Amino acid sequence: MMAMSCKDDKGGIMDNGKYVRYTPEQIEALERVYHECPKPSSLRRQQLIRECPILSNIEPKQIKVWFQNRRCREKQRKESSRLHSVNRKLAAMNKLLIEENERLQKQVSHLVGKNGPVRPNTAHATNDTSCESVVTNGQRRLTPQHPPRDASTPAGLLSIAEETLAEFLSKATGTAIEWVQMPGMKPGPDSIGIVSIAHGCNGVAARACGLVALEPTRVAEILKDRPSWFRDCRAVNILNVLPAGTGGSIEILYMQLYAPTTLATARDFLLLRYTSVTQDGSLVVCERSLTNIQNGPSIPPVANFVRAEMLASGYLIRPCEGGGSIIHIVDHMDLEAYSVPEVLRPLYESSTMLAQKMTIMALRQLRQIALEVSQSGAPNNWGRRPAELRALSQRLSRGFNEALNGFTTEGWSLMANDGVDDVTVLVNSSPEKLMGLILPTANGYSSVTNVVLCAKASMLLQNVPPALLLRFLREHRSEWADYNIDAYTAAAVKIGPCSLPGGQIGNFGGQVILPLAHTIEHEELLEVIKMEGVGHCAEDALVSGDMFLLQLCNGMDENAVGMCAELIFAPIDASFADDAPLLPSGFRIIPLDPIKGGSSPNRTLDLASALDIGGSGTRTSSNYYVASGSARSVMTIAFEFACESHMQETVAALARQYVRTVISSVQKVASALSSNMNSNGALQAPLGTPEAHILARWISRSYSFYLGAELLKSGSERSENVLKLLWSHSDAIMCCSLKAMPVFTFANQAGLDMLETTLVALQDISLEKVLDEHGRKGLFTEFAQIMQQGFVCLQGGVCSSSMGRPVSYERAVAWKVVNEEENVHCLAFMFINWSFV
Repeated sequence: MMAMSCKDDKGGIMDNGKYVRYTPEQIEALERVYHECPKPSSLRRQQLIRECPILSNIEPKQIKVWFQNRRCREKQRKESSRLHSVNRKLAAMNKLLIEENERLQKQVSHLVGKNGPVRPNTAHATNDTSCESVVTNGQRRLTPQHPPRDASTPAGLLSIAEETLAEFLSKATGTAIEWVQMPGMKPGPDSIGIVSIAHGCNGVAARACGLVALEPTRVAEILKDRPSWFRDCRAVNILNVLPAGTGGSIEILYMQLYAPTTLATARDFLLLRYTSVTQDGSLVVCERSLTNIQNGPSIPPVANFVRAEMLASGYLIRPCEGGGSIIHIVDHMDLEAYSVPEVLRPLYESSTMLAQKMTIMALRQLRQIALEVSQSGAPNNWGRRPAELRALSQRLSRGFNEALNGFTTEGWSLMANDGVDDVTVLVNSSPEKLMGLILPTANGYSSVTNVVLCAKASMLLQNVPPALLLRFLREHRSEWADYNIDAYTAAAVKIGPCSLPGGQIGNFGGQVILPLAHTIEHEELLEVIKMEGVGHCAEDALVSGDMFLLQLCNGMDENAVGMCAELIFAPIDASFADDAPLLPSGFRIIPLDPIKGGSSPNRTLDLASALDIGGSGTRTSSNYYVASGSARSVMTIAFEFACESHMQETVAALARQYVRTVISSVQKVASALSSNMNSNGALQAPLGTPEAHILARWISRSYSFYLGAELLKSGSERSENVLKLLWSHSDAIMCCSLKAMPVFTFANQAGLDMLETTLVALQDISLEKVLDEHGRKGLFTEFAQIMQQGFVCLQGGVCSSSMGRPVSYERAVAWKVVNEEENVHCLAFMFINWSFV
């Protein structure tokens, strides 16, 4: 027998077990072929012997063994590298957990020492004055205020900086703040990190620590560029820089944060940022507001902003053995909650919200960039590099925030209302300031006559999970959007002048979601929405009737406590140029009350049947839980319109009416969702359409007839039971049409989860898109057998979801689905033991 084992580059194995030695020239020739084709066919190996005289004395079987050994060595090398990387990561994580355990022991000792004796229910003094406040027996007591500090000299600023450093370290690694694990965040090797929120300190505070595969200096560079990853950050201006010895620096910063909703005011900060290197080589970047100082830097109050305070915060970045960094993040702010309406105060008093929007986002940005670096920033199938796609996401988010806040310094002014103040309309006569929106001259109109209008409003929602509502808005655009308005907006941005929407717009087709990019954990999606068959105004000389939207979607994770959900979109030209003007509109849904529990993060939902809108509305999740009682959230809507200045009043009236129509549609959705919540807070599943029951029975009967086994573990023939059992089957079951280009027509819950889609969008997915080349060839080879004997068993492999994620499966079964007349209705597939790679 031939002994198969891996040998060095100079050895092969013959049938008799003897080694064959290759010359360096022969190895070089074989290596060249290997890099072109690691697994050459028999014909290719024979061709290689003929074309390379130096290989003429070697048998084809020897060449075959050499390639087998070479592939084995390559596999072992990759596995060794992977295990080495995993071992490094686990060692660093172990070190981090040991340190965290030591910190928790100190915190326990501190609390036991402080609260050991039984005392009256009054506040008592504490030995730890590094935290701005503590809570003892349910009562808050502020720590003594420091006397005003002199910041008129570099020495005074350095003293403040050193004090800030000490306070930050006491929060990051000490017991200055009592940290508790953030709900829904479980630490582990594959988690984003260890995330905690403050219990009982002044303001709101969050802390995170984790591992990133970037060097400390690169980490610090990324984190200092806060507007690039913190979507609420409008600007960070450096007012002054002072050296601080040993390579350190002191910076005076002015930072502005957007207001998240129309019901609040934006925040700004005057900050001191201190960058230094500790004795153990760690890099520290810490910040605090310049309050309670004398003769120091100051900025007068700015219109449309409330001056907030950042308490000692920052980043502790330590080099990790073998590369990468261990990072501790602390964010601690007082957002002046008293200045917002009472209904919004939970938003400004929630450490969980701060953690989701700022602390966790910092870690996600670092992980995303580290992944891009490891992949060498290769372009995706749209020809865009990851950094370019992140820039597009940032432009969408920033444009939406600018419109929502409507700063007068950017040219926004308030228009008179129509007697009802439910919708606010702003006008901007300087659209060139809005995210590079430069409308070209066309048809004799000058671009300076163009204006941009923004119609915005906010509404309070009761007992509607933000992630659930966001999914509906994304997947059922036709239920709230007016495609005439979309087409008008797209045409106005494209050429400037355009008549108002009307009968000339044309007919509208369906919506196709084209994935563009996603973050590591799929908490944010960037996609192109293709509106098929949408016509534009007569002046728009588009060859195609299609319209395209660039869309940013985040907050669909049902388990992410305190995370807001956003759907932001902007019309784009079919050319999709990098410098194309973007005029974003969209929705933001912010939870005001904590949500308990949650379902699978991969679970999707279809609400068609709940809203009685037709289609296959059987897609629901019976495991989706919300908090018992009333869970509140605030939704903010902002839509932008470009028009000519002489049409300003007409378009403003149109915008008001459109936003009111959208609000009415959202209220209908919210009412349907709320009424479908059962007493446990779970969304009740509809019974399904008669066609779905019939198809489920055909699928089950055909499987039993051809494979001689029961598909469903039940002997009941009642159609509602068959559909229910098929829907909840643990394996992914789906059907596709028998056409030249097969598309999916049905899938159960596991199938929709595997494809990462919904029943409504399922028919836009072709079988060819899901299967890889190996799977397509295998199915093509076995197709005749399926049609002849009725079924075929396929080997395990890898396919793709609609979002492009690789999915592995242990094995698959394909069978014919026949109707009552024994005619073939479709093909059914069952993917067994599937999982995302």
